[in-house]
Order: sequence, then structure tokens, then C-alpha cells
Amino acid sequence: MIALGIFLHCVGGFAAGSFYIPFKKVRNWAWESYWLIGGIFSWIVMPWVVAFLTVPNLFSILREAPASSIFYSYLFGLLWGIGGLTFGLSMRYLGMSLGYAIALGFCATFGTIIPPIYFGTFDDLLTHVSGLTTLTGVLVCIIGIAICGWAGISKERELSEEKKKETIKEFNFTRGLWVAIFAGVMSACMAFGIAAGKPIAQLAVQRGTPHLWQNSAVFVCILAGGLTTNFIWCVYLNIKNHTAKNYLDSGGTSLLGNYIFSALAGSTWYFQFMFYGMGTTKMGQYDFSSWTIHMAFIIIFSNIWGLIFREWKGASRRTHHIIFCGILVLIASTFVVGFGNYLASLGK
Repeated sequence: MIALGIFLHCVGGFAAGSFYIPFKKVRNWAWESYWLIGGIFSWIVMPWVVAFLTVPNLFSILREAPASSIFYSYLFGLLWGIGGLTFGLSMRYLGMSLGYAIALGFCATFGTIIPPIYFGTFDDLLTHVSGLTTLTGVLVCIIGIAICGWAGISKERELSEEKKKETIKEFNFTRGLWVAIFAGVMSACMAFGIAAGKPIAQLAVQRGTPHLWQNSAVFVCILAGGLTTNFIWCVYLNIKNHTAKNYLDSGGTSLLGNYIFSALAGSTWYFQFMFYGMGTTKMGQYDFSSWTIHMAFIIIFSNIWGLIFREWKGASRRTHHIIFCGILVLIASTFVVGFGNYLASLGK
């Protein structure tokens, strides 16, 4: 059961760590234009399609669910949307490897620890072997994320500005660092939104939704909040930067291709939370640790893609060793967290 949960988180992490790749194929569009088109698929099209396919009587469940649960799911989605928005900016300034590592480091910490504190179950973790083991896994994950960040800083010190911009055109470490920190803190609101939506998920199960798909109805509410934030900001930038014409003109390149790649990026992005939502149902008593595992897998795959796309080109052998070490520590953290959940299933 727990092994299946970790596997589902792995698939979700792969989707999250890979979603930005199709955006690299978009030509002659401003960031806000392709981000909005991708977002429409991420936050509206895919969540509703999956919810319709997996949740019987979806509208009836949403009508009968506690209004407070829907409101707070939407509110946390709104706040998370700010994090998602700035997360995209961190990719522009830092690249996939470093941007993911810094942003998700803060995201993993806040998103994992705060829910059990909020629900008053944190003390239980400190009095059980399984809880202490799981918290140790969270700590190992954070250490792994810090090592990845260390590798990024090492790269920053070794390369000239020209070398950095050969692989990341808009590389700006200082700006990207602050954006990534802010994005990580705000992105943790997704974990809070899922926690707030538990009554919706429970009602869905009572009405015949398979346990594995119970969070599909919750994501509809959370991601509606995410759409609100991102839509307002992207339309504002379209107006400010006079880039609304992008939607009808791609400057001599394939307009249809830009829409297809943006839609593919957005759909791939949604799959991370579809599989994340499935994975949390298999993690037992300490499902809060799902967030840490999810973050760890995202960083693992994003760093692998960063190496494939030669974002570390020109960095020293020492820096390459540091990033590999960080990835290995992150992999180890998933095993520790998984073992903690296994002990919880035995009542320890």
C-alpha cells in the first residue's frame, strides 16, 4: 500500500519536474501569454475533465459540501496561485535545477510541518517511533534540498554572466533567489488547501467515489483559486506589455504549435497533483509526509532534466558532485519517510 503511494508520488514528481519542458518549444510569445494558456489547461480543463470521469454526482457533492471547506480550499488555492505564478518566474531567472531546489525547499518545509500543527497532531508524531522516523525523513529531505541549493550557489560563483546566459537566457541569481523563496512559501498553501478540502473528499467517498480519486473534487475548488490569481496577473501583463496580440500572432512561427505546447505543459503540470492526490490516499496515518515526498521527487527529476539540458555546463567537477550528492540524499529521504509510514501501519 505504502509502496504504491510512493510510486504514485514518483509519477507525480516526474510530471511536475518535466512540465516546463514543452514551454521551451514556444516561440515568439511573452511569458505571460504562454503561462496563461498553459494555466487554463492546468487549472480548469484538466481538473474538471478528471473530476467528471472519476467523481460520480460531482455537482451534487459540491452543492452539499460544507461551504467553509469550499471557501478555504478556494482561498488557499488563491494564495497558492501567487506561489505558482512566481514559481514560473523563478524558472526564468534560475533555470530548472536551481529554481526548483530553492523554491521547493521552502515549499516542502512549510507544506509538511504546518498541517499537523494546525490539526493538533504534531505532538503525536513526537511520541511514536513511526512519527519520529517520518520527521527524520522530512529532515533528510530538507538537507538534500539544501545540498542542491549549495550546488546552485557554487555554480553561480564559478561561471561568468555570459556562460550562465548560454543555457538560461534571463539568468539573474539575486532576483531569482527572492522570487524562488517567496514562491516556495506561498506554494505550500496547496497542502493547506488539500487539508481544508478533506470534508469534500470524505463526502465524495460516501457518494461512491473510489478512495483513490477522492481528491479530484477538492482540486476543482483549489485550482479555481489558482486560476483567479494567475489570470488577473497575466492579463495585466498582456495589457501592460502590449502582448495580447500573441494569442493571434506568433511572429512567423507556428501559432497552433504554440497553443499545443502550452496546452501540453499545462496538462502535464496538472498530472502532478492528480497523482499526488492518489498517492496521499495510500500513505496511511502520516499522509502529511506526502508533501515532502512529492517535493523530493520533483527536485530529483528537475535536476536530472537540468543536467540533460546542460544547465550545469561549465560548472566544476566539484559542483557536479554536490548536485549528485543532493539528488542521492533526496532519494534516501523518500525511503526514510516510507519506512516511517510503514511503522505507523503496524501501530508503532
